[in-house]
Amino acid sequence: MEWTDDVAEFYAEREFAESVGFGDRPALVVIDLIEAFTDPDSNLGADVDDVVEQTARLLAAFREHDLPRYFTTVAYEASYGDAGRFVEKVPALRELRLGTDRVTVDDRLAPEAEERVVLKKYASAFFGTDLSTELTTNGVDTLVLAGVTTSGCVRATAVDSLQHGYRTVVPRDAVGDRAEAPHRANLFDIDAKYGDVVDTDIVLEALRA
Repeated sequence: MEWTDDVAEFYAEREFAESVGFGDRPALVVIDLIEAFTDPDSNLGADVDDVVEQTARLLAAFREHDLPRYFTTVAYEASYGDAGRFVEKVPALRELRLGTDRVTVDDRLAPEAEERVVLKKYASAFFGTDLSTELTTNGVDTLVLAGVTTSGCVRATAVDSLQHGYRTVVPRDAVGDRAEAPHRANLFDIDAKYGDVVDTDIVLEALRA
């Protein structure tokens, strides 16, 4: 699904999709690249090997520059009382049980000792977590978001990132979804309203600069 020039021009003429760029201290948030989401055989999963590969490049660069890195996971207690209506809407979420391998970060992106894995229950990495407090403590002014899914947890985090006052950057090749149409539609909408959608190479160039 490609957006036509007419659509892009329509948004541009009405003063959408300006670039906010990078601030002085970016952080990387790797969203839900856990076993249940990176395994195509899971009801929650898809083939996101390309996303993992690009995220690994970002992770290596943020480590090299000693910039903050965070991971997120989603996991629920056995009662699913902490899943609210979410698990009713998406029964596949029952796969995400606390303490199981399904909610661990994919081995290809294994967090290092000082890298925190933020436990969340819903889509946004901010909702019901202390992520914002830690970002403020670390002087972060820009968030680079990688992971899955573009139409779900990535989008929700991008919206909240803007609403918390962060410059928000989403590398289009480091996020993914279960289907191409929602992936592209949400990238377009994020770029129009909430953050800058760029290539991973652009992020790496900005870090080097």
